Amino acid sequence: MLVGEAIDRKIRPLGLVVEQPGHRGLPLATLSSVPACFALLALYTLVFVLHLIVPGRWVTGYVNDEHTGVRLRYRLNGLRVMAIMVALYLLAGATGLVAWDYVYVHRWDNLATACVIGLAFTAAVVLPAPARRGLLADLYLGRRENPQLLGGHVDAKMFLYLIGAVMLELNLLGFAAHHVLLYPSDPSPGVLLHVGLFSFFLCEYLFFEEVHLYTYDFFAERLGFKLGWGCLTFYAFFYAVGLWSLADAPNPHTPTPLLVACALLFFTGWVLARGANMQKFYFKSDPSHRAFGRIAPEALEHGGHRLLVNGFWGLSRHINYLGEITMATALALSLGYPGAPGPWLYPLYYLMLLVPRQHFDDIRCAAKYGDLWTAYTRRVPYRIIPGVY
Repeated sequence: MLVGEAIDRKIRPLGLVVEQPGHRGLPLATLSSVPACFALLALYTLVFVLHLIVPGRWVTGYVNDEHTGVRLRYRLNGLRVMAIMVALYLLAGATGLVAWDYVYVHRWDNLATACVIGLAFTAAVVLPAPARRGLLADLYLGRRENPQLLGGHVDAKMFLYLIGAVMLELNLLGFAAHHVLLYPSDPSPGVLLHVGLFSFFLCEYLFFEEVHLYTYDFFAERLGFKLGWGCLTFYAFFYAVGLWSLADAPNPHTPTPLLVACALLFFTGWVLARGANMQKFYFKSDPSHRAFGRIAPEALEHGGHRLLVNGFWGLSRHINYLGEITMATALALSLGYPGAPGPWLYPLYYLMLLVPRQHFDDIRCAAKYGDLWTAYTRRVPYRIIPGVY
């Protein structure tokens, strides 16, 4: 069936998806009678409850408590929560409790609700804390560094990343389901590849939760609109913009070698991003540890500070950013519509985020490390792309 053919779907007040007489429609499925806005709120609440009750492991992070100076402890169970939520989605779809593409049908309602939740969260976490700058700057960048709840059982930043990852995964599955329901005899392998690669990205992120306690968001950023609304809304919905924009599109019949090339490009980016983050994690956890059992750390030292200058971190000062941009590019290409603007919004976002972040991070590091940073930039001259930039 070509794009433009009428698929007349009506959402009745009780949430029934029905096929209209005389038109080709999607399979009948019973949805919850709860309005979409309350359904999303219930979903976010369920993730919070599961995060509280599902067993997890306690680890010591990299940043210190801003009041005591003691390193913060974290309770991690993200991958288990993700697995439970995906299993519940599959069960609900298989039993007809909800339509497989429920999140696609209600995507605009869900996005609007997530915006409201994100704004309410921002106000709740920022306004009670002591002012630091002007009100607008505080609302955007935050006032508190690493707030935790319930005796450390819930770390606000880790929970936000978890809820964003879970909602993004459900969006991807629901959008892909919509595509398959539209084109049951000829679904696009690129859509399936896109969802498979993205799901791998999300699951391996949660598998390596502890590693991300050593990244920029935890030691350099506070909790405000940027992280709060960003995870509850932007992360959960914008990251799926490629499939959002092309779920209705027919199979472009991308040649298999090109799909394989997209997968190889994605995993090249993953090696750069994950390898760099893991090497830094090993170094900060134990400066004598050989990364991956092979790379002996080589560092410049001065005044009690040490900076890695070999392995991934000898290629460029932000080689992990190159990996993130490469993965995003591969995901955009995998959908098989290189001329469509929607999929390119995702890698464009990474460019707009990471290039300025590299600039400001270099300024912060120059102020923190002084002459050591100068020596480091001479040793590793390239900012992001080895040999180019």
